[in-house]
Amino acid sequence: MPAISSERSNWYLLQCKPHQDERAHLNLLQQHYAVFHPQVLSERVIRGKRQQVRESLFPGYLFIHLGGNDNWAPIRSTRGVSRFVEFNHGPATVPENVIEHLRARCFESSISRDGPPLTPGDHLQIIRGPLSSLEGVFITSQGPERVMILLQFLNRNQTICMPLRDLERQLSSFHPNI
Repeated sequence: MPAISSERSNWYLLQCKPHQDERAHLNLLQQHYAVFHPQVLSERVIRGKRQQVRESLFPGYLFIHLGGNDNWAPIRSTRGVSRFVEFNHGPATVPENVIEHLRARCFESSISRDGPPLTPGDHLQIIRGPLSSLEGVFITSQGPERVMILLQFLNRNQTICMPLRDLERQLSSFHPNI
């Protein structure tokens, strides 16, 4: 890897070994590096129960903040770290505004949504997009920001995946034949 001559510090992208993001994160922190591991809250069914779990936003990748005067050598041999992601024969830098945007997004996902969580069978109304004003029934979450709903559309029950922000709870007379 080419030497970094800049004294200015930047964020860089690290690739981790498979399923070792958390291990790499902890080991880098113990070596006093500034590391950012973007995570979001997600709802999963574990042993038959719906639970909120933290998941990596970019599985297999971490961001590390380094300057030209920092010691880069220990990073390559840190347990869990595979390599620096490189573009044009050098480590890929990530702009500060991208890191700030990711931090804000991760913070927003950690805040609980207003009202109780959606449960299968909840009635929803689409409030944005080409299907606005249609009503459907919540089926399941597809990550922190998308859901699967059942719509009665074109004389058939249709299952679609859409952004959670385009929906709102609705008392409805829609009763699909599930």
